[in-house]
Amino acid sequence: MMLFDAHLDLALNGVDLNRDLRQTVDDIRAQEITLEMTELGRKTNTLSFPELKASGLAVCLTTMLARLEQPINHSFGWTSPQTCYAMAHAHLAYYRAMERSGVMKLIRTKSELAAHIRAYETDPIGTPLGYILTMEGADPLLTPDTVFEFYDHGLRALGLTHYGTNRYGGGTRSEVGLSLDALQLLANCDSLGITIDMTHLSDVAFWQVAEHFGGRVHASHQNARGICNWQRQFSDDQIRWIIERDGVLGVSMDVIMLQEGYVRGVTPPKESLERAVDQIEYVRNLGGSMRHIGIGSDLDGGYGNEQTPIDLRRYRDLQKMVEIMQRRGFSDDDIQAVFYGNWLRFFGEVLPDTAST
Repeated sequence: MMLFDAHLDLALNGVDLNRDLRQTVDDIRAQEITLEMTELGRKTNTLSFPELKASGLAVCLTTMLARLEQPINHSFGWTSPQTCYAMAHAHLAYYRAMERSGVMKLIRTKSELAAHIRAYETDPIGTPLGYILTMEGADPLLTPDTVFEFYDHGLRALGLTHYGTNRYGGGTRSEVGLSLDALQLLANCDSLGITIDMTHLSDVAFWQVAEHFGGRVHASHQNARGICNWQRQFSDDQIRWIIERDGVLGVSMDVIMLQEGYVRGVTPPKESLERAVDQIEYVRNLGGSMRHIGIGSDLDGGYGNEQTPIDLRRYRDLQKMVEIMQRRGFSDDDIQAVFYGNWLRFFGEVLPDTAST
């Protein structure tokens, strides 16, 4: 089954974690075992470019992620806005290098998306991985107007916040609202046609974006509090609002978003991919149709298969959900909608006709 994944952190893996994603998953694991790496997520990676190819991934949203914070106790936190800006450009450079290698292909417009899907359907092996550029947390934007620069580089989706608070507002594990700069940033995004990723907003900031932003919205990797009850997930009212705005929510494979009471690095995973299908059913039941649910796996987003469902050991295991969904009564059209159709429709509407502003 062809896949469209709305959230991968490929440059985080390639730049910050210094992985050669041209290698196989097993080769990367072996290197990290040999080097006796102990950071959570090492030696348990699920993806690489050969793995994504073998998994049927045609298109993804992939991030520029450079989070401003203190203290820094992991591989992707930075201490100044200027460094965040520089790291976002490092991630851009990584994607451009992968394009030069023939591994990836930037998608900026409706016609480019349509042409890429035609090419993939004709030659899935020889067609590069199509990617739409997103930013997870707006820390690299020195001012609200910096978004115009990144739009010219191909940015088409933006999440204002990540964990904690930043210069634009409150994110996961905070109850802070939007800053004044965020209002101008939202206005700029609206003028450019950039879709706002509501993932990682605090509850306060979520409803302020709902009030102040009139453009398209989505939630790239976002599960429900009815599935796993803590603030990182959306309430039913938040999910319904995304649906009312004709957005799509991507089911995440991070077990911290699927398993009640999970504690990173402490609790062993117990849930399987059945729980991810529970999430799909949950959104379907709230929305009354399959139109608003897709995949936003977040695999290798700073963790490995020590923090995924027990039957997901590498990226291709996402395909196991096809059999699960069939067994649970989903039609072929339903499965295709989740695996690629809903995100293709959404970005076929959201992307501009031309690459110019």
